[in-house]
Amino acid sequence: MFEIYCDESRPEAIYSRKVKSNHEKYMVIGGIWIDKEERKKVKNKLEFLKKKNKISAEFKWTKVSPSKIDFYKEVVEYFFSNPKIRFRCIVVDSEKIDMELFHESDSELGFYKFYYQLLIKWIDGNTSYRIYLDDKANKQNSRLSDLQYFLSKSSFGDIDSVLALPSSDSVFIQLADLLIGAVSSVFNQSITSPAKKEIVRLIENIIDNKIEPTTSSEKKFNIFKIILR
Repeated sequence: MFEIYCDESRPEAIYSRKVKSNHEKYMVIGGIWIDKEERKKVKNKLEFLKKKNKISAEFKWTKVSPSKIDFYKEVVEYFFSNPKIRFRCIVVDSEKIDMELFHESDSELGFYKFYYQLLIKWIDGNTSYRIYLDDKANKQNSRLSDLQYFLSKSSFGDIDSVLALPSSDSVFIQLADLLIGAVSSVFNQSITSPAKKEIVRLIENIIDNKIEPTTSSEKKFNIFKIILR
């Protein structure tokens, strides 16, 4: 069984009708894929890094700072050094969404359709999946069960469950948040913090490329910029 831990950056980009600046128009949804058998080992490592660096609360992109930069660099380096953890995200240009034509003028429906696009490409047949989304309030209570239904209908994988989980309870959602935040800050050109710039540089040095859309065959750090027409 694989477990997938998901989060998002700037969902307000598609929920808000306000005119957006270039620093807030891209929404990024992403997730960490990990084999259930590896979960305990990886969790213990991340908890060790938190304890070593005296991080008592949850870690996330917004908390990257000069005083904690060594911790965040260690987390990024550990992610890339461990072949058992994978990351995928979808980048959505909110200015190109036709909410009325494709999403019944329902931003929440559109939001979960993009979640579907994130997940469906990495769901393989003969494999079970348990999916966790960062807990959030929805107008319609069936959003997660609907997502599970459509993923099950459209793939050969076994979608065991799609559940909400507070980010404070999961170091994997926190790791997803960190990587999503780095991608979002690059696409939105919103990095002002030297510490965050250092994390972006570290990621780009490791992947030996800019943070930009990747090929579909990229299995470690996959960035899918969806083309909307």
